[in-house]
Amino acid sequence: MADPLSRPTYKAFTERAPDVYAGLSALTKAVDASGLDKGLTELVKLRASQINGCAFCLKFHLGVARKAGVSQDKLDLLAAWRDAPAFSARERAALAYAEDLTQLEAEAASDAAWAALLKEFSEDEAVFLTVTIASINAWNRIGIALRFAPPA
Repeated sequence: MADPLSRPTYKAFTERAPDVYAGLSALTKAVDASGLDKGLTELVKLRASQINGCAFCLKFHLGVARKAGVSQDKLDLLAAWRDAPAFSARERAALAYAEDLTQLEAEAASDAAWAALLKEFSEDEAVFLTVTIASINAWNRIGIALRFAPPA
């Protein structure tokens, strides 16, 4: 008899819910096709995953960020990005927006947050950045709920 507290692995999740996996993957593909910088979107995914405490997503996206050319300095300082000179104004705007949408406090997604974002991003880019943040938050919640082990 299976352990009633066991949860599906990442592989089992992709096999049991292939349409969900495909849908979430399609969001990433759409953002990538938009032309938004891959390194930037990976920093945003990593920051949201830090906030949410998703070890699986952190490990996964660290690898993707490195392949995208994100510097080790930025990866090392991401949790303290506000105090680190390594981040550009554009990255800072994206990270602030990611934190705003990930934490979803009463003032989340405020007009001020949107206006600050539009100082560094076009409206189209801001839409795709919003999709990036929404999709990583969905992945974080799935990974945490099912307790996915970080990839080797």
